[in-house]
Amino acid sequence: MNFSEMTEKELDSIFVMDEYDLDTSHFQVLGYDIEVKDTLLVEALQALTEKKRNVVLLSYFLEMTDAEIAREMKLVHSTIREHRIRSLELLKKFMEGNMDGAEE
Repeated sequence: MNFSEMTEKELDSIFVMDEYDLDTSHFQVLGYDIEVKDTLLVEALQALTEKKRNVVLLSYFLEMTDAEIAREMKLVHSTIREHRIRSLELLKKFMEGNMDGAEE
């Protein structure tokens, strides 16, 4: 059978995309190994302080609540909330700044 005769579903069933570790970065946070695949996000996360980065990674990649993160990091719940909010602002600013430079 020719590829041109195959349905989209049949073509999708034989499609394979290789993934290499070169495309990913790993962050170690409180004994957890967290994989991040987006290069720009990795750069933005590396620009944060360790505490802020850890809060973001635990919150958005491991889906932990602020209370769970506070227990793990031995910090006050409100501190975690502030770190998360401020971190998101910094990540957005970093990523938008780098996206603007890429468009030029």
